[in-house]
Amino acid sequence: MNKIKDFFNRTDRKSILLGLVLGSLIVWVPMMLFWHRDSHGQAFEKQATGQMYTCSMHPSVQQDHPGKCPICGMDLIPMTHHHDESHAMGSDEVMLSDEAAALANIETQVVGSGTAAKEIRLFGKVQADERLQQTQAAYVSGRIERLMINAVGDRVGSGQTLAVIYSPELYTAEQELVSALSFPVSEQRKALVEAAVEKLRLLNITSSQINEVIRNKKASPYVTLKANTSGTVVDKQIAQGDYVKQGQPLLKIANLSTVWVMFQAYEGDLPFIRVGETIHFTSEAMPGRTFTGKVSFIDPLLDPKSRTAGVRVVMSNPGGMFKPEMIVTGNATANMAQYGGKIVVPKSAVLWTGKRSVVYVKDDSGDMPMYELRQVTLGPTLPDGYVIADGLAEGEEIVTNGAFAIDASAQLAGKHSMMNQPGE
Repeated sequence: MNKIKDFFNRTDRKSILLGLVLGSLIVWVPMMLFWHRDSHGQAFEKQATGQMYTCSMHPSVQQDHPGKCPICGMDLIPMTHHHDESHAMGSDEVMLSDEAAALANIETQVVGSGTAAKEIRLFGKVQADERLQQTQAAYVSGRIERLMINAVGDRVGSGQTLAVIYSPELYTAEQELVSALSFPVSEQRKALVEAAVEKLRLLNITSSQINEVIRNKKASPYVTLKANTSGTVVDKQIAQGDYVKQGQPLLKIANLSTVWVMFQAYEGDLPFIRVGETIHFTSEAMPGRTFTGKVSFIDPLLDPKSRTAGVRVVMSNPGGMFKPEMIVTGNATANMAQYGGKIVVPKSAVLWTGKRSVVYVKDDSGDMPMYELRQVTLGPTLPDGYVIADGLAEGEEIVTNGAFAIDASAQLAGKHSMMNQPGE
């Protein structure tokens, strides 16, 4: 007893208090850790047994009630538990409860064959009919002494004088004819005259002008350029006083009683456009009016830059209502007989990755509906859907709305999806 009293007398009271506190912690901390682990284990077990929701774009976001993704704002989708279902389902199948399907707004449709009609949108402009255009060229070299055409757009008639050309070359040719007429030997004179007349004809000098030279026996350096067709001047490349060479184009005259409406069709649409196809088109210059024409010609060559080919429609142009360079917008409906009887599905049913196209096919044979990932081969694009060339059979039920939500659920479950296929 005396030894104990001596120990307490020698020991600092603060040291004794510190030892008592440390002993209490050694007993209390393990008890708290055990309780904390047990309570959280029960919470995790509760989450595992309840319905959890996640974001299809951010799988790390998970909560036990519907809502919006805090990262991207998308609607959260139900998470499905596949630990019991994986044995019955294949790697291409996904099972959703009725509640999950309702929240994902899943809609389906039984597919069937139908008449495929492709709507083709076309853009183009009005052009002059090239078959009715004439280029007025200079038949002799010289200077434009007088020009009767003021500007592009002037109307001219066939035989109308367009310009007067001063030509030393013509004067020399006519002087040869005058000399031939005065040749003393009659046999040689006839041959010389015929040669001089032919030379003038090659210069496009008219018979009346030649007869005038023969009658007056006087050469003239002036020649008149006359219109060889009626129409509208669409191109003017000269001015009064210009010097021109033989064969140089001076004016272009177009008869606009008939015009071409030239559309540009992309190469993907060309297989569905044929000669004789009807095209309906409009122009902003004539609002409220729709015109109809038939394809008369399809350009056999593609433009290497725009990847388009010209599609020509010939239109009558009473009163000149169609003017060259007028912009038009057209529509053609191609009846694709070669795709008759093929499956047609809505565009919303197809998930396209750039490498493949997939749809989800619904299977109601089990207690809960399953959705099978199916790769398909697409045919032509229609206004509201696709022609399915291969991969679906008539009578199968496919998902037309919510396919992306099903695919997101497949990705979260580690199954095959639009972005995850075998062998990749």
